[in-house]
Amino acid sequence: MPHFHRPTLLARLTSQPEWDILVVGGGATGLGVALDALSRGYRTLLLERDDFAKGTSSRSTKLVHGGVRYLAQGDVGLVREALQERGLLLQNAPHLVSNQDFIIPSYSWWGGPFYTIGLKLYDWLAGRRSFGDSRRLSSAETLGRLSNLRRTGLHGGVLYHDGQFDDARLAVNLAQTALEAGGTLLNHCAVTGLRKDATGHLTGVQATDQETGRSYELRARVVVNATGVFVDEVLRLDEPTARPLVQPSQGVHLVVSADFLPGHCALMIPKTDDGRVLFAVPWQGRVLLGTTDTPLPAASTEPRAQEAEIDFILRTAGRYLTRAPSRADVLSVYAGLRPLAAPTGGTTSTKEISRSHKIIVSESGLLTITGGKWTTYRRMGEDVVDRAIELVSLPAAPSRTAQQPIHGAQPTPDHHAPLASYGTDAPALRQLMREQPELAEKLVPDFDFTRAEVVWAARYELARTVEDVLARRVRLLFLDARAASRAAPAVAELLAQELGHNATWQQQQVAEFTELARGYVL
Repeated sequence: MPHFHRPTLLARLTSQPEWDILVVGGGATGLGVALDALSRGYRTLLLERDDFAKGTSSRSTKLVHGGVRYLAQGDVGLVREALQERGLLLQNAPHLVSNQDFIIPSYSWWGGPFYTIGLKLYDWLAGRRSFGDSRRLSSAETLGRLSNLRRTGLHGGVLYHDGQFDDARLAVNLAQTALEAGGTLLNHCAVTGLRKDATGHLTGVQATDQETGRSYELRARVVVNATGVFVDEVLRLDEPTARPLVQPSQGVHLVVSADFLPGHCALMIPKTDDGRVLFAVPWQGRVLLGTTDTPLPAASTEPRAQEAEIDFILRTAGRYLTRAPSRADVLSVYAGLRPLAAPTGGTTSTKEISRSHKIIVSESGLLTITGGKWTTYRRMGEDVVDRAIELVSLPAAPSRTAQQPIHGAQPTPDHHAPLASYGTDAPALRQLMREQPELAEKLVPDFDFTRAEVVWAARYELARTVEDVLARRVRLLFLDARAASRAAPAVAELLAQELGHNATWQQQQVAEFTELARGYVL
């Protein structure tokens, strides 16, 4: 598989005189743009400063959903679009997307009918791509599915269906799909400046390989700023006095043992103290609790949960669960930043801001996309490329991503089985373990992740650092931060062998990752 070989990809930076579309940012949005451009036959380059999905795109609630709360806000168009895209994601990445049962408990006599009517509309908007019909549950049925739910005052519940996925693994598989389609994608390669001609029109970018420090001058017909919460940084490279487009809003998740939510159903609390929703969702043998919506003054690559956010999640979960989680039960805490539209009318509330995406073209021709969410990444990519075609008169071609299988795609009867998330790659991984039995050993005792997955991540999934592996190829950092720290030395040793690094590099990698993981522990 030579197209996953970093030196081969770097060589293309000097051999390609001009790109049709150059995408800055390797999260959900940037990957969606790159894949759509490639589906139409355009010469496409994507550059990511850190790693694919390093930011918000690896820190979601792991839901592929229409957004029940956007329906409550009356944003029917956004919900319909997201439900259609949810169906396409299940079709195109069935190894990563599964149907998840959710229950909304009702502690008032009117709650059951109210939510039943709303969710029937949700089902109807999904049309033929529905994941299953919602229905009322008695209190006994509700407790049968959620045995740790508070019984006092329970009138029943409403069952509905939505999608669940592994966000960072989808990003990696999208990058692989784009490479297989002839694209050039590089992580750990930062855009440091924009190139313009005498008239001020954008002609390309300056980029730096973060590993070697080598700089590149790259020409492109269109440059797309798809950097999520960091779009303003790129806009300032274009126009130093540009008004901010984005207000970061932080969403925090706590990860606890599966004991707090026995069974397969997820819990959705539709109205918390501050009028938001809270989820408790089974994921990879653990339970995610979240999320929050806290406006922040600035974006950072490693946002940290605030004490008030942690207390809010634990307090709210404790009201609904007979056995309530405490700080001591938290295995990992992570925070992601939503790129919401910057407030203009003095408002600081973020929960009402639409999650729909916006495309902006600056005077120089820089094309910027803001907003959106994981579920609609494909549609966002299609809309951006449509705009790029108009902007520079690229030869017209239809998007083909709606029917494009994503790398690894195959129906998976059991998403909990070892290696299930690798889809069609799983047999080759098993073969690697048969050929080198020492690679079948687990990285840490309580998890199924193996040494072979580290080797695979380096060879075929563009992983370059211990963090790339433990945060986004296998999800150990997000499942149990202490266990991830224990796995770091073995991962560093395997990566050093694969990538040709010395003992000093290994020690530095372990030290950096240990410091990073400390921020995921309460």
